Amino acid sequence: MTTTPRPRFSVRAGLEAAPEHDGPFEGIPEHLLVPLQQWVKGIIGSREDLARILCLRLRIAPFTDPRWRDPQYAMPLVQAAGTQLLDVVDEMLHAGIVESWQADRLGDTLDSAGSAYRVDEAVRGLEERVTPAVRDAVRQTLADAAASAAHGSAADHLATAWQTAYGRSPDPVRAYSESIKAVEAAAHAVIEPNNAKATLGSMLGEIKNARHKFTSVLSTPAGGDPITPAEVMMRALWEGQTSRHGAQHATVPETLEAARAGVHLAAALVQLFVSGAMTRMP
Repeated sequence: MTTTPRPRFSVRAGLEAAPEHDGPFEGIPEHLLVPLQQWVKGIIGSREDLARILCLRLRIAPFTDPRWRDPQYAMPLVQAAGTQLLDVVDEMLHAGIVESWQADRLGDTLDSAGSAYRVDEAVRGLEERVTPAVRDAVRQTLADAAASAAHGSAADHLATAWQTAYGRSPDPVRAYSESIKAVEAAAHAVIEPNNAKATLGSMLGEIKNARHKFTSVLSTPAGGDPITPAEVMMRALWEGQTSRHGAQHATVPETLEAARAGVHLAAALVQLFVSGAMTRMP
């Protein structure tokens, strides 16, 4: 289970608002540059033969100076920045020169810094925490929802859900709650436009009792129900919220994994309604 970092003290004490963007960070943010350079230096050191191979593979020119007889290959690797530094770290992992404890240290560094990247399971390179295709799809959904006044604050809720699921200080309970709100905002005008107090639960009831009122562009087999896919996703999101109500037994907060799954489920549903793929019959 993924652990949830504490919000910084200034936020907990109400001295400052939580940062608008606190991760995941793409590229090399300023606060991660030196720690990554130090990690590279700790492995390369003065191993010029190894550094030479890495520079050749990455097409990085060695550092030359008249004061030294030989070119310096380790120096440009240690001083790399930006995407080039990511390439250096990735190639070092791929080359198999990183000990397991060094890979663990790198993983901890990337996690703590809120990086968009992590060490892959095989410890042979870096990978995106969220694949670019998925991330871009969510971004497009946010843009589409923000451009549609008919779908209220769906974009704001989905953006908050994404940030609280993947940022430096994740809040799984809020991420899941905001995911539900995003779907409610996106679906309201389609499913229950005349119910000012509509919830995802009441919308599911409306679909169940009056499914003839809705249609979808999704292709279904003869005699199939084109509304079922959206209904199943909505129900999974609604019933998956474990912290919605208090009861005699202890409330179970959503895990970070469940919250992230909820965000992606919500993004798909928001796009379904915003794009007009699911509509109300005239």
